[in-house]
Amino acid sequence: MINQYTHNQPGLYAPSGRVLESDLAGELPLYLYWPQDQSTLLYSTSITELLNDARVPKPLKVSTEGLSFLLQSGVVPPPKTAYQDIYILGIGDKAKVSTLNGKIDIQFSHEFPFLNANRLQADEMQPDEDLILQMLAEATISRIDESKPSFLFHSAGKDSNSIALALAEAGWQDKVTLITHKSKGKADESEISAKIAKQLGFKHQILHEVDQLQAEHKQAINDYFVNAPFPCTDNVTLAYPLYAHQLPELKGANIIDGMGNDVFIGHIPSRTEFKRQQISKYLKYSRLLSKHFPSESLFHVAGRTRAEWTGLSGLSFADVKKILPDAFDVSDFWLEKDSNQDYLDFRPSIRGTIIDQEIFTRKARNFADSINANMVLPFANQQVAEYFAKMPEQHLFDRKALKNKLILRKILKDRIGLDSDALGKLGFSYDSRSIVLQNWDWMHQEMQQCPLWEQAGLLKVITRLKGVMQSQHKYADLSGRLIYRIYMFSAWRNQSRYLKQNKQA
Repeated sequence: MINQYTHNQPGLYAPSGRVLESDLAGELPLYLYWPQDQSTLLYSTSITELLNDARVPKPLKVSTEGLSFLLQSGVVPPPKTAYQDIYILGIGDKAKVSTLNGKIDIQFSHEFPFLNANRLQADEMQPDEDLILQMLAEATISRIDESKPSFLFHSAGKDSNSIALALAEAGWQDKVTLITHKSKGKADESEISAKIAKQLGFKHQILHEVDQLQAEHKQAINDYFVNAPFPCTDNVTLAYPLYAHQLPELKGANIIDGMGNDVFIGHIPSRTEFKRQQISKYLKYSRLLSKHFPSESLFHVAGRTRAEWTGLSGLSFADVKKILPDAFDVSDFWLEKDSNQDYLDFRPSIRGTIIDQEIFTRKARNFADSINANMVLPFANQQVAEYFAKMPEQHLFDRKALKNKLILRKILKDRIGLDSDALGKLGFSYDSRSIVLQNWDWMHQEMQQCPLWEQAGLLKVITRLKGVMQSQHKYADLSGRLIYRIYMFSAWRNQSRYLKQNKQA
């Protein structure tokens, strides 16, 4: 459904105007079309409906500011996006809409809604484990279209297993298939996932990584970029269209994912990150110099702000200027975001509302939108978020041990014998460096054909990064990921239906 405001609507003349905002945990972000002439405002919870609407002129234009953020930070902070005139309202975002001088005026604001200081005290609330599982089951089932097959992205982790357990206790084993990515090396979770699926009574399917792309794989990737609404820098982005190639039943299906809860359950860093952000209080002022170093330089990395240590990375401004001469320097934006707030309170305000939403969850949303699937995010449900947001932190995380999701660990250990402490951190890995090396000519051609880049500068940067990637350099993997990102931006610009006049729906 598309909603519209025009400048002559009576309610917009009031001093307070109208206020638009997303739901509490960003289950259904609001997407806005607000042209530069401020003649109208269209908004919807469906990005594909909005972008395909005839009132939104195509081709859309790429935002230089948005692209600058993507290259340097890997993400565009809401409400801005990679497009001109397209905005997002996510967690904590508001848009005050009013009429000013005969035009639609919007004032954007943000207030983080999940401060730990607002939680109940330890003696005021005890977690109800049965209620938690019941809410997760209801949050999932209420969003599922039962006329379509349903798949849960499953791992050995706490989030997807909490949902799987909730669905099992609700008797949904025959209606949902668990699917797991098989990673390379010791981080692989597929065997553990298969055992849990069998224990709970679910069907299970393993999805495999593809390094050497054949013609059909390349076609699946191109189809993804045609239909994906936004560019995304998540390292596993290209794995997703290959999932649909391996498992065609995903197209048009219900896709369930456990992302979205860290922002209110507790965003706990690794001990290494915690130490680095402490040092960044002093080193961040070297940013005036560090941004002029190559992307793979230790000096560039050392100049990161506290906000950037929550999970942001990208090309240095020096390299970006070679590729995109009109680029915008994002340094001041992140410096202004920094504060002396306790890191366990500061981290979710950046990672939870920007990185998680517009890198990790956006990866899944893009995939679902590209194959006309129904995205289901049970942990982003308002009732679930409200319950965890008030829960005393003693039940959720340990500040000294830097340990997270305590209540979920307990539920899973008690009910299915899954000991997250013993397993340690596994995680979903994807060898994007191998993809780049084994498909260099194909990716290089895509980058060369992209009209966004200054080609001479691009050639210098990617040639240098490729040399580093093929060496034993400390940042060899980082260099590969940066080339991979440039390729993904190029493919999005070259293939997207929303950036081509003849590709619109």
